Amino acid sequence: MGGFFGTIAKNDCVKDLFYGTDYNSHLGTRRGGMAVLNAKGFTRSIHNIENTYFRTKFESELKDFRGNKGIGVISDNEAQPIIVNSHHGKFAVVTVARITNIKQLENKALKNNLHFSETGPGGINPSELIALLINEEETFEQGFIRVFEEIKGSCSILVLTKSGIYAARDKLGRTPVMIGRKKDALAVASESSCFPNLGYKVKKHLGPGEVVHITADGYRQVVKPRDNLQICAFLWVYYGYPTSVYEGVNVEQARYNCGAALARNDMTEADFVAGIPDSGIGHAIGYAIEKGIPYKRPYVKYTPTWPRSFMPYNQKDRDLVARMKLIPNSEIIRGKRLAFCDDSIVRGTQLQDTVRELYKYGAAETHMRVACPPLTYPCLFLNFSRSRSNLELASRKAIFKIKGRDAKEDELPLYSKTGSKEYNEMVETIRKRLKLTTLKYQTIEDLVKAIGLPKEKLCTHCWDGSGYF
Repeated sequence: MGGFFGTIAKNDCVKDLFYGTDYNSHLGTRRGGMAVLNAKGFTRSIHNIENTYFRTKFESELKDFRGNKGIGVISDNEAQPIIVNSHHGKFAVVTVARITNIKQLENKALKNNLHFSETGPGGINPSELIALLINEEETFEQGFIRVFEEIKGSCSILVLTKSGIYAARDKLGRTPVMIGRKKDALAVASESSCFPNLGYKVKKHLGPGEVVHITADGYRQVVKPRDNLQICAFLWVYYGYPTSVYEGVNVEQARYNCGAALARNDMTEADFVAGIPDSGIGHAIGYAIEKGIPYKRPYVKYTPTWPRSFMPYNQKDRDLVARMKLIPNSEIIRGKRLAFCDDSIVRGTQLQDTVRELYKYGAAETHMRVACPPLTYPCLFLNFSRSRSNLELASRKAIFKIKGRDAKEDELPLYSKTGSKEYNEMVETIRKRLKLTTLKYQTIEDLVKAIGLPKEKLCTHCWDGSGYF
């Protein structure tokens, strides 16, 4: 998905920028970048962080950065920030974006004799396309409106200029953007968890489509927010950092609520509950408290030398890293009935390995409880699952096994409806494939209730096919 951080201060901002950007590392997979502006111009650096950490790559370069304003990004794929010279002056831009009509917009630009110089793994760099759309208008404000009118998908943006930083939240608010403030400095970020250790306090959560201009003295609204909100519900389930707050709802508390809902609907007896590290832990704690059974750690995560398991682009390598990071505790596992909570089942390949290891170390039973419904529809709006075909999803594999083909669009609602014949058959097929004793998913109704926002303000497309551009 990706995350960004920007800051502007009355003094040097580089350390805040460095640490603030690093605090978005759980959101991205492949690239990290920073740009700082001072009286002499821009200083920029971009690195591949696929097999290492942001801090490791950038720490030695901090001595080269000087300035009171800057932006940084952790990106899924694209090299950012992009630096552009235009009639607006010279500026840097970073985006957290998934532009589903990027090819059409590229062709339109080329037909108008425009060109692109930056490329990414799948073609043109989305941040350069966003800069191009902004530059086609007379003002930055009009440029942001143009971006929201033209793109399909989602796009949140930071633009670093001589006058300050523009921050724009996606037109439907699918990704969060918030402003923090401390003495003599302001910051803007994808995660509120970036702020506390740097001394910032959250002052504003941008609304969908809202744009603000930030200086060291304050901020002003330049584009009003829109009425419709469709924030990604998966932020609370998986992507979001536990200490972050979106739309007034804390991530960790929402996960406790999810786990509690799973427990209330579960009559299965187990000796203890565990969470698949890390994002399954909050769900498991909520389950344990509600169920009144112990929380234990049959697996412990080893992190000193292993990067995040989802970082390698190759799935085989991701699975290897995930397996090497989780060290089993056989004394806790042997002879026990284990209930496990996890955020989701995407492909199921890592979970399959985990279950196999549990039985190898003597588990008597394995009961999997999933904090969200089955992922049946690939994400159209963020970068979650964008490289995956339908048949890579565990639910679609199950449907294919049942029917001998993938589901047609008009059949998918039947498999998405908890308790339907089709749903039960799909879940049972997944259970058998993963060799679980039992498998239960969260209902969409309980997930929405756990988050605490109205259903119409949440994007739940990957579970029920709802949502709009």
